[in-house]
Amino acid sequence: MRKNSIKNTRINAEVQKELANLIRSEIKDPRIAPMTCVTDVEVAPDLKTCKVWISTLGDDEAREETLKGLKSAEGFLRKQLAMNLNMRNTPELRFLKDTSIEYGMNMSRLIDEVSPHNESDDDQ
Repeated sequence: MRKNSIKNTRINAEVQKELANLIRSEIKDPRIAPMTCVTDVEVAPDLKTCKVWISTLGDDEAREETLKGLKSAEGFLRKQLAMNLNMRNTPELRFLKDTSIEYGMNMSRLIDEVSPHNESDDDQ
């Protein structure tokens, strides 16, 4: 199975949907922020490992605590994935911090800062 095959794309989507549901409804760890989102999932073609990108609303400390909480709940999440999804292997989960939303907000802010200067130059 190639990395970008249709089967692998479907597996990624199913694992992402299931993990998002489990994190939202099943995990009761107080370290995990309430506004935690699974932004992307990449399951290896051999179904042995899975990278899970997590985005959390809040400061850096809240993000780090959320990652620690998810790493401690990795066994539970893997067991639930095995029960809910019919896969040959249940992948080992690795949680990574996703900063793309922050990057996009920062770029938008920078563009907004530059835009009024360009409008005033056009008026003259």
